Amino acid sequence: MVPAGALIVKLKRSPYARAKIRSIDTSRALKVPGVVGVYTYEDVPKRRFTIAGQSYPQPSPYDRLILENLVRYQNEEVTIVAAETEEAADKALKLIKVDYEVLEPLLDFTQALDNDIVVHPEGDVTFMFPQGGDVPRNLVCSGTSDFGDLDEAFAQSDIVFERTYTSQATQTAPMETFRAFATTDAFGRISVTTSTQVPFHVRRMVAQSLDIPQSQVQVIKPRIGGGFGSKQTGCCEIFVAFVTQQTGRPSYCCYTREETITAGNSRHQMQMTVKLGAMNDGTITAIDLHTLSNAGAYGEHATTTIGLSGHKSLPIYNHVKASRFSWDAVYTNTNRGGAYRGYGATQGQFAVESAVNELADMLHMDPADLRLKNIVREGEIMPQYYNEKLNACALDRCLLRAMDMVGWRDKPLAVDLGDRVRALGCALTMQGSGISNVDIAGIDMRLEEDGFISIGTGATDNGMGVDTILAQIAAEELGVESSLIVVRGVDTDVSPFDAGSYASSGTYVTGLAAKNAATELREKICAKAAQMWDVDAADVVFDGQYVRLSDERAAREQNRYLTLRDFANLCVKNIAGGDALTSHASACLPVSPPPFMAGIAEVEVDKATGKVTVVDYAAAVDCGTVINEALARVQAEGGIAQGIGHALYEIVEHDDRGRLRTGNFMSYKLPTRLDIGSIRVAFEPSYEPTGPFGAKSIGEVVINTPLAAVASAVAHATGHQVRSLPITPEKALLGE
Repeated sequence: MVPAGALIVKLKRSPYARAKIRSIDTSRALKVPGVVGVYTYEDVPKRRFTIAGQSYPQPSPYDRLILENLVRYQNEEVTIVAAETEEAADKALKLIKVDYEVLEPLLDFTQALDNDIVVHPEGDVTFMFPQGGDVPRNLVCSGTSDFGDLDEAFAQSDIVFERTYTSQATQTAPMETFRAFATTDAFGRISVTTSTQVPFHVRRMVAQSLDIPQSQVQVIKPRIGGGFGSKQTGCCEIFVAFVTQQTGRPSYCCYTREETITAGNSRHQMQMTVKLGAMNDGTITAIDLHTLSNAGAYGEHATTTIGLSGHKSLPIYNHVKASRFSWDAVYTNTNRGGAYRGYGATQGQFAVESAVNELADMLHMDPADLRLKNIVREGEIMPQYYNEKLNACALDRCLLRAMDMVGWRDKPLAVDLGDRVRALGCALTMQGSGISNVDIAGIDMRLEEDGFISIGTGATDNGMGVDTILAQIAAEELGVESSLIVVRGVDTDVSPFDAGSYASSGTYVTGLAAKNAATELREKICAKAAQMWDVDAADVVFDGQYVRLSDERAAREQNRYLTLRDFANLCVKNIAGGDALTSHASACLPVSPPPFMAGIAEVEVDKATGKVTVVDYAAAVDCGTVINEALARVQAEGGIAQGIGHALYEIVEHDDRGRLRTGNFMSYKLPTRLDIGSIRVAFEPSYEPTGPFGAKSIGEVVINTPLAAVASAVAHATGHQVRSLPITPEKALLGE
């Protein structure tokens, strides 16, 4: 897809986690044959922006420039090279001489607040609205959400205990690395084609970074690979756009695997302290959760991911007398955090679910029974979930179904097998369906000549199947075969606005827009036929195959009986007005109905080595009406596999100088198919009245349960509750 003759864009990166650039000598690099330009912080606009792909006004701080004379993490971009060939670009990178004043980095996020080292000392970081941030203190955001009298609830509890849990930074690790190319048109507008989840947000960030109007930027999203949240953040788009703006030529940047890992974003590392109160019969009375999040060098998504750690974990135990969720996110000189499937809920539910598991063990209660006693039920108002009413919830049925799948009632929590111990652990989770009152989706629908239907959408299919879902929803509403539906790729110049594919919004938000657009198109089909036949629209029906009078006998007698193909062909002729029928609908909902999931892990722990092996993982999911079971199943299976990786293997690690130690797939340990055991998924449908055909989301909820479930199973096998991830053999065998 890259235009012939496109300049190759490469980036020189800092070897230091924190350093001031004294000078950059590009003279030798500019003499390399084929090098067109070498750009430093002196050449770029001085307007701060964010590369977080979020709706305007963005909650993430405007805390970066394209290039700057202060580097804040190892592998941050220092210079941009544009060359005719990759070889020339690589040679130029080696000849650029950068004089650094190396500074001590701030690496421990638990020591970041009010540290003498200030990650962003520049003084012009701005927020679009107040979120409790204080940049000179390294504080990105802070806040508190209270319900009830917490002190009184703890005072009335039989049992009160406090535990601290730490979830590690992990890599999104999509197979497709980051890449983008840019061109200009005859009028000087910049067009960026990119692998992104958020084309409309990329348009804004490119315009802001170059300090030009959004009207001068076009973003095209073709068929792309997976992202798991990483492509909700901008990456190389700003660099190719800058080079094309400077040179007037097409330019192309494709990150290596190591660049994708080291210069992309990871899941935010979080430390969560849970104080839990309960009665001796297992009734949970109070929960106090404080989350500290490591934003890394920049604040992309830091202000929003941290919120989900509490707002998507505390509502599960909605019957408590009181709860409090407080949070702080801080800057450090480590690699940037960002969006990753689960988006903060993964971390928070590891902590809260682990605390509930520890409570069950303290009380010698079955952890599943304890949950059935305390969990949220359909019809309840959830104070820690923005006071939303829970219209659809099958969480209790999900847990019972998962228990049946593993034979929970017929097994002890742990059984000695001689050289190893086999044990069970469980966890619950909830997520959301889009961002209430924020996520917007539009759908354009057109009845084309020959009777097929095209859908224009701004939503991004990056492997989860949203294009298929939109086609199915439209086909269901119209009564046609889904093979008649064509979903067009995203082009911000012509596609209807969509906030993007994140926050599990595809089926629920964009799917509802597709359903509404299909309803409108059906009405227009009937109205146009009525006009052609000089009858009332109420007398015309469209049954998915034929446009006809509602009285089928009269329709045949009066020749008022057309196939969809013949009707569509008449529409574009002058006798019927000479225009294809079109419809447009949008969706922006005031609620975000949570999907639910129960997961049960069965593991074996080797007594001699501590190696943990997942033997079986059973899960039951409530995502409302299941639109496409095959897609839903692979979403769940893939999410569980990622969660097992988080629980047992994966971690982003730095040395004491801030250098990344896990910058490739040899050092960063992703699980293979052999490491994740048997994964079994069942569905317990509910009906969400605000969703298309009763559907809720499924994309993110599926990753959350393995962390706490595996940790609990290991605790039952070894007696050691591991509270910092990943659960290494040493921790499993010897404790922390």
